[in-house]
Amino acid sequence: MQVPFNGPNSSHVLSRVAVPQSFHPALLNARESVRTASVAAIQHGASPWSISVAKRTLDFSVALGCVLFFALPMLILAICVRVSSNGPALFVQKRVGRGGHLFGVYKFRTMTVGSSSGLGLTKLGDSRITGFGRLMRKFKLDELPQFYNILRGEMSLVGPRPKLARYEPMDNMLYRPGITGAATLAFRHEEEILGGIHPSKIDHFYEKHIMPVKAQIDSQYMIDATLLSDMRIVAATFLACLRPLGKRSPFEGGKHWSVKSAG
Repeated sequence: MQVPFNGPNSSHVLSRVAVPQSFHPALLNARESVRTASVAAIQHGASPWSISVAKRTLDFSVALGCVLFFALPMLILAICVRVSSNGPALFVQKRVGRGGHLFGVYKFRTMTVGSSSGLGLTKLGDSRITGFGRLMRKFKLDELPQFYNILRGEMSLVGPRPKLARYEPMDNMLYRPGITGAATLAFRHEEEILGGIHPSKIDHFYEKHIMPVKAQIDSQYMIDATLLSDMRIVAATFLACLRPLGKRSPFEGGKHWSVKSAG
């Protein structure tokens, strides 16, 4: 399905976002709610599954298996990061988790040292991203260390992406943030969207036009989340990491977004 959105007083329009219809059918009539949504106004309910012990047990089991299985590949990636650019292999950044608590998100470093002090968002062709970092981002390999966050109980396999404190995250969020989620899939080409925005306006554009839509998608998904829907999200994410840009997963029910000039 498509979530239409027209950004008022903006030189760009986020006209189509690929939203998997089967994940959150309530978004079929979400045009007005998306248009007027703000993070503070959204009711952050949660399905029984999304806050269950069973989900936490599954998260821990899968994360442990992945850490063991990918231990050698992650070691190789860490060495490649160190060799290809100056700086540490890992990048740790404070994000907001369940209940508004801060925690450190682990990633393989994909940007030059010190570049994180600038814009908190990246766009297509961002010069701060290293050559090897660009390769890792293409296949989401930089996210692999977040399985450690899951083992620590700070994250889940599926949930809203953990936000920077500056972007007004969900302080009353009942569930753990995830490695992937409904909005992550819908906005998996977010860097290309932001590529058409002037660097000085990226933060404003994101906060006004993208963040409310992502919050709406994630909130609705977590209200209806089940084991089956989580597995569909994980499967769709895996396929999205493997296939070339522009091709759709069979799990996705809508067309891709497009950015076009409003005038």
